[in-house]
Amino acid sequence: MNRILIAYATRHGQSKKVASYVGRELEAWGWKAHVVNVAQSPDVEWDECDAAILVASVYGGHHEKEMIAFVRGHREVLERMPNAFLSVALSTATAADPVVPEDLRRKASQAVQQIIEKFVEETGWRPQQALPVAGALLYRHYNFLMRYIMKRIARQMNGPTAPSDTSQDYEYTDWAALTHFAINFSTSLRHKQSA
Repeated sequence: MNRILIAYATRHGQSKKVASYVGRELEAWGWKAHVVNVAQSPDVEWDECDAAILVASVYGGHHEKEMIAFVRGHREVLERMPNAFLSVALSTATAADPVVPEDLRRKASQAVQQIIEKFVEETGWRPQQALPVAGALLYRHYNFLMRYIMKRIARQMNGPTAPSDTSQDYEYTDWAALTHFAINFSTSLRHKQSA
């Protein structure tokens, strides 16, 4: 069958972009990627899936509520198949930015891990693989209040390197790292199928 479910939950579109990118990368390795938005298509034909990759963005210290509900509803089937979780958060960009002072990077890295652990607690599901993915500041997609809040968060997290021009978007996603993830996931899944 060679089908991989890639289910995502997003607010402004970056997690959808990540899910679609990973789907294309896996298709290049011979898999059929079934990319679905859990807010629109929560029903999945699990017997047609060989593996699952879930992608969710973080807002206010929590992953999207639609993803939490999806995982709670499908935890048992997820646990029976190869799986991974991609946590899309702005703080991941801070943790990986060498320009940001070390103490801020360390705090951001700890915050990323705490958010993933909170997701595990909220859902009861521990993914076999959890990958933090740097998100984006999509100022042009935010309303006035959200733009103000995100600008303050960016300033707190990134200190002097925070982007202050809210007339443009800032994407921090490491696409090469996602390609590497897709190759490794594909290789691991092939080995499991041939064992």
